[in-house]
Amino acid sequence: MIRFTLAAVVTVAALSMPVVTLAEDHTMDIVDTAVAADDFTTLVAAVQAAGLVDTLKGDGPFTVFAPTDAAFAALPDGTVDGLLLPENLETLTAILTYHVVPSAVMSSELAGETVTVLTVNGESLTVDGRDGVTVNGANVISADIETSNGVIHVIDAVLMPKG
Repeated sequence: MIRFTLAAVVTVAALSMPVVTLAEDHTMDIVDTAVAADDFTTLVAAVQAAGLVDTLKGDGPFTVFAPTDAAFAALPDGTVDGLLLPENLETLTAILTYHVVPSAVMSSELAGETVTVLTVNGESLTVDGRDGVTVNGANVISADIETSNGVIHVIDAVLMPKG
């Protein structure tokens, strides 16, 4: 029952949010899936600038909490441009790896729960599946997009590490 409720909440939330089109081609990896989508231009550019393409094309499994272009656009003016500068590579990498968990976490595992997950950058995220699904307060607007090396959950904000 709880899993059905979470699925219903995620479905209702997804229907009320902007549409993000992701092809669920389980033969494509996380990077190729994001590239094929309509709403991850900034995320893909950041992953490329940080040199993380090969990592996210690796065996995994990975869970990526993927901010949309609108999420990046909501950052203060100049933030994205500044992060993409070569001198900010370390900061960009820390932010991007804060969105990646080194295992596959499906939304059904979170139904009715609040869990802490360790990210690739070494810091933790709080995932709350009690009323919809949020990650450190960011809403999951599309969940469980399976890829050949993990899963993508689309979020409506860019997560910022504490350290």
